[in-house]
Amino acid sequence: MGKSNFERMIQLADEVFSSKNDPQQLDVNEEVMEGLFKIHPACLSEYEEGEGPLAWVIVIPTSKRIMNAFLKKEISEKELYQQTQNEMRFETIYLCSALVLDEYRKKGIAKKTCLEAIEKIQKNHGIDTLFLWSFTPEGLHCAESIAKATKLTLLRRED
Repeated sequence: MGKSNFERMIQLADEVFSSKNDPQQLDVNEEVMEGLFKIHPACLSEYEEGEGPLAWVIVIPTSKRIMNAFLKKEISEKELYQQTQNEMRFETIYLCSALVLDEYRKKGIAKKTCLEAIEKIQKNHGIDTLFLWSFTPEGLHCAESIAKATKLTLLRRED
């Protein structure tokens, strides 16, 4: 019997991000997932069709002060998460990660899931900027497509 979609998603996350080996990255575990949900329920999104997750998306709304510190490499991704509090005024959204199983890629699933999350956050917050730390050309392309669809400015952390 093959791996479940959940197991495949975990493996994909490890392959793409290697966050357990990089202290700069946010290592998403149960505690972090609870914290993200407290920041905003739309931070964590999943797309599935009855057989388990086909895609996972993490977006983190935050302040421009935190965004700018992250873009200037003054703080890490982990510190961005730690400094973001649920009672803050959110002005920007960090497009943290989007993972889609291979056979479901290039179907707009990550974009659609991100757009839905952004829309939920925008209901209560004046978001005018998106930002990212891109690990793949596909991730950058998806972020650019999301920015175009939302008409929001997109900023990128360069490495």
